[in-house]
Amino acid sequence: MQVLERPLVVSGELSWLGGDTLERHVLKPHEETARIADGKVTQQREGKGERSFSLERAPQLKVLVDSFVALLGGDPGRLRKAFAIARRGDARGTWTLTLTPRDLDVARTVASIRIDGQGNEARCMWMQEADGDVAIDLLGSLAAKMPAEPTREALAALCQGG
Repeated sequence: MQVLERPLVVSGELSWLGGDTLERHVLKPHEETARIADGKVTQQREGKGERSFSLERAPQLKVLVDSFVALLGGDPGRLRKAFAIARRGDARGTWTLTLTPRDLDVARTVASIRIDGQGNEARCMWMQEADGDVAIDLLGSLAAKMPAEPTREALAALCQGG
């Protein structure tokens, strides 16, 4: 976030449980579990009570759910319905998929989602928010390679296979 002096590093696991259900279990900097299912988000934070809210209140989460479900479920029609898609790749097998929300209300929050990969493996997901903030997720085996100083440049090098 633009108000932070340095990147906020969160580590944990994101799981697709089938259908429109995602679960995110954060281990650091604090323990937290969030489940997105049936149009609502349920969040449980260490030492606090459970809270729930409608997914309609969080358009960026709705976009993430759509992108994950369409990608992981192999549903290009759903992906095209929600996003304009740009693809590029190179001879090394490195590729980038850029998803731009079609819905103007969502685009006011999420400018784009970029997924960098190599071969058959998605390596990173970048969510560019309309206000300039960016969230970068290291995926799969790359998640264990978080640099000590996770600058945007260091993460970009990892994502591109460096």
